[in-house]
Amino acid sequence: MTAQPKFEIRKGQILKAAERIFAQKGYSEATISDVAREAKVSEATIYEYFPSKEELLFSIPGETLRHSKERIEYTLQFIRGASNRLRAFIYHYLYFYDNDPDYAAVTMMILKQNRKFLEEKAYQDVREISRIALRILQEGVAAGEFRPDLNPNLVRSVILGTIEHMLYRRILLGKPENLVEFTDSLTDLIVNGIASERSEKVWNLQIRLEPEAKGGARPMESSKDIKPVKKGKTAS
Repeated sequence: MTAQPKFEIRKGQILKAAERIFAQKGYSEATISDVAREAKVSEATIYEYFPSKEELLFSIPGETLRHSKERIEYTLQFIRGASNRLRAFIYHYLYFYDNDPDYAAVTMMILKQNRKFLEEKAYQDVREISRIALRILQEGVAAGEFRPDLNPNLVRSVILGTIEHMLYRRILLGKPENLVEFTDSLTDLIVNGIASERSEKVWNLQIRLEPEAKGGARPMESSKDIKPVKKGKTAS
């Protein structure tokens, strides 16, 4: 493995320091001096890498998001089925934020509130990750695994919106403490709502026996007593 140039190492050091300071103090209250102390460099050194405090802020997501996107795309190539791929995406998203609370705070509380950030290249990296979820949903529809009338954009918004809501609560209230534990419940909630009838229907033949008038038992003769039922339900 090729060693990182000193320039890149120092740049990463400054970005992680800025991430911690902005998460703890907020963007408005934090200063370049605070970041310099945290990174153990001079203010002049920071300005060698970033011309302004705002440029420093906007540079935080770059490498973090690119590495995250590479990891999830690498994992997805080994997973079959849109439902399983969607679960892997949700797990990755939750794990990513669960393990970097400073980044989560900067993203949710500062960057997403800044309209200028929406024009930055880093925001395109944010959108690239969300497009992965969209692609999974579209593939599920094409394969007949998800409903043909599905609106992939809407479902993606539901998934990301739910995760971001949990993030806001965790940042502001400290709960939920563990985001990853919601992977299965969120996946089940989404998949059960968008699965096509073809993929979710299971035919169970159930024969009920009733006693004859003078004892004994006989099978029900009417075919209406043999009913198809959906997975997880029992015919009456």
